[in-house]
This record gives sequence, C-alpha cells and structure tokens, in this order.
Amino acid sequence: MIETIVLTLQLAAVTTAVLLVVGIPLAWWLARSKAWGKEIVAVLVSLPIVLPPTVLGFYLLIAMGPHSPLTALVGHTLPFTFEGLVVGSTLYSLPFVVNPIRNAFEAMSERHWEAAATLRARPLDAFFNVALPLASPGILTGAILGFAHTMGEFGVVLMIGGSIPGETKVLSIAIFEFVETLEWGKAHLLAGVMLLMSFAVILAMRSIESRFKSELP
Repeated sequence: MIETIVLTLQLAAVTTAVLLVVGIPLAWWLARSKAWGKEIVAVLVSLPIVLPPTVLGFYLLIAMGPHSPLTALVGHTLPFTFEGLVVGSTLYSLPFVVNPIRNAFEAMSERHWEAAATLRARPLDAFFNVALPLASPGILTGAILGFAHTMGEFGVVLMIGGSIPGETKVLSIAIFEFVETLEWGKAHLLAGVMLLMSFAVILAMRSIESRFKSELP
C-alpha cells in the first residue's frame, strides 16, 4: 500500500515537472504569437478537458505501440511502463497547466515590455526577469492543477498502464480493484489517503501562491 502511495506521488511530481518545462514555453507562445494557427494548437491542447480518457488512452496505445516512431526513438515500447504513464499523464493534464499560465501571460500590461525595451533588455532577458516573475501566480496555479489532476487520474492510467505493482499501479487503480473485490475497508483507507493528499497539496500550493501575490509589485 505504501508502495502505491509513493508511486502515485512520484508520477504526479515527475509529470508536473515535465508539464512546467513543456507548458511554460507553449503558454508563452499561445499568449504572444500572432501566428494564424495558434488557436488550432490551443484547441488541441484543451482537447483532454472534454475528450473521454479512454479515447485518449486508446490513441496513446496506438502511438506507443511496437511499430510506432516513438518506440523506435526510445528503443522500447512504452505501454505498461512508468515512462508510458508519464507520457500519458503529461498529455492528459496539459490543458490544466497551459491554460492558467497562458491567462497569466495575456494579463500582463504592455508597459512591462516597453520598460524592458527602454532598459535595452534582450527578449530572453525580459522573459526570465519580467514575464516569469509576473506570471508566477499562474504558474503556481498550473502546477497545483497539474499535480492534483495527475494524482486523481484513472481512465488514461488504466488504458496505458494497467495494474503492475511498483510500476503502474497508482492509488486510483488500487481503489478500483479493492472495490471490485469488495474490500471496502482498504478502499476507504486509500480513498481517505487520496483525499487528504489532494487537500494538503492544494492548501500548500494556495498558500505559496498567496505569498507570491503579496510580494509582487
């Protein structure tokens, strides 16, 4: 049981880190780019919000199959592995990270960029020294949602990960199996653990977010 809890936290932490690395540049591009196809990209990013997890899991199984380019790139099949869960979780939680960060970038006033240009700051310097600090509340909100959403996901994990102890068996899968076998006590225990973990994560992140907001000019 402890192994399942640790695996769930590990998956949520790794997925959130990947989501921030991918999501921050993507959100910046969606917020600032004037490319004609950016809203198509935004729709694709947001698809997992309305797409049934089983549909996403099905296409991920095909995309990560033995004859796919992704398998050739990594050298082995990804379904029913921890790495495969990270890929699936990243795609499934992407809109919950990208959209709040994009909103934070879009809410910035143009006067910040004018001030940076006046100081002859390069675009990269302005991004790291102006944009990221100002967008920190949105970034933290995205991290909150990404972490919590990954901890609670079920359909995608079941489709591409199954239930391999120590590898892909996360809390949501374990709870489902205990309910199936009528082990109500164990199901109650794990459900309670997930409830407390989710509450603690959101409370801690909200506290950090409030502190950042109070420190911003």
